[in-house]
Amino acid sequence: MSVVAQLREELGDIVDTDPELLEAARADRSGHRSTGQPLAVVHARDVADVQATMRIASQTRTAVVVRGAGTGLAGAANAGPGQIVLSMTRMDRILEVRPDDLLAVVEPGILNATLNAHLAAEGVWWAPDPASRDISTVGGNIATGAGGLLCAKYGVVRDAVLGVDIVLADGRLLRLGHRSVKGVTGLDLTSLVIGSEGRLGVIVGATLKLRRLTEGVICTIAASFDSVRAAASASSAVTAAGVQPAIMELMDARSLAAAHDLLGLPAPAAGTAQLTIQTDGPAARDEAERITAVLGAAGGVVAMTDDPLEGERLLGIRRAMHPAMAALGTTLIEDVAVPRSAMPAMFDEIARIEQAFGLSIPTVAHAGDGNLHPNFIFEGETVPALIWEAAAGLFRAAIRLGGTLTGEHGIGMLKSRWLAEELGEDQWEIQRQIVRVFDPQGILNPGKVFSDA
Repeated sequence: MSVVAQLREELGDIVDTDPELLEAARADRSGHRSTGQPLAVVHARDVADVQATMRIASQTRTAVVVRGAGTGLAGAANAGPGQIVLSMTRMDRILEVRPDDLLAVVEPGILNATLNAHLAAEGVWWAPDPASRDISTVGGNIATGAGGLLCAKYGVVRDAVLGVDIVLADGRLLRLGHRSVKGVTGLDLTSLVIGSEGRLGVIVGATLKLRRLTEGVICTIAASFDSVRAAASASSAVTAAGVQPAIMELMDARSLAAAHDLLGLPAPAAGTAQLTIQTDGPAARDEAERITAVLGAAGGVVAMTDDPLEGERLLGIRRAMHPAMAALGTTLIEDVAVPRSAMPAMFDEIARIEQAFGLSIPTVAHAGDGNLHPNFIFEGETVPALIWEAAAGLFRAAIRLGGTLTGEHGIGMLKSRWLAEELGEDQWEIQRQIVRVFDPQGILNPGKVFSDA
């Protein structure tokens, strides 16, 4: 009996072989596609469906790719020939909300924004704020270790998860972590699973750390500079001044111009880069005034507002970055991070690479935490070798500056060839050994993160 037949015998009509669905499962939003269609998509409804799928996969040594909304940017959820896709989007319930304990228990398929819309009625929220929050799932956020605009003040996904429930490759269920604020029993396997990109187990539930809704006004600051290096230096000065904005986003001249064009706004002056900053909480106005003074001293042309609509309009220019890049052609959206003080130097490296390779690399950054997103624009579906060569130089520059290959997108398929360069051979091998402990047969998301694992 074939693997698909076994799945259908056990799970019935939640096993889907619709060709259009199989084709869609080959790709995420990175633009990368697998070499062919997977065997089937299993639309899991509950933990039992996941366990049954994994038991069949383990018995038949069939690879499984876990998939949420498919909004990833590293190819981690792309499924290929001979593989089962385990879709978690139907497991989207909020199982429990405890405002008194500041926690919620959810299934992995719930959308980030949907969760927060529900939590708002309870006076609480879940802080991770990826740009894809309206369409990305909480399970996907956890699997990739997602970040977002609010990371500098409120942290990344790793800072907002108390525990995860995972199904192992052989179908066993593990409940990792705790519901208490403190908990140091044994090794921290929860943190190990966060950002593991589907290599260690299938996330089937999560206990999330919540925050009270922030009181007070939100102030938004827009500051224009005559170069991206000046803007980056100004953002570093804000950090050095000891002020903690909720959001601090930087757009270089090309990305700012593209966003203005997409939104039908007047074109900014040539060479203009922009910082968009928000402060929140009871001290928002005082912090905004301090930041305004720092930016002005750094040479910025600064405007501030506490009008919520105007603030969202200004931030909307930054949020338009991805569609603005897509309008220019096929985009390889990259993701490196450096210490915040090294951001001006990283922009110098990007300019050097642009000149060396004859490329334009529009770049935005979460300036509050040193996470940059250089964009490589090209024609066609396959990333040209020249762009990969330029990207490799960019990755190595970030590492030289004390940074990392990826701040929030993950390694997936796209960056696995450079992973050992950052980790070193010994750590790289230890990490591969850890994967084999969780998944001895290597059937969970093979070929992702560790290219030969």
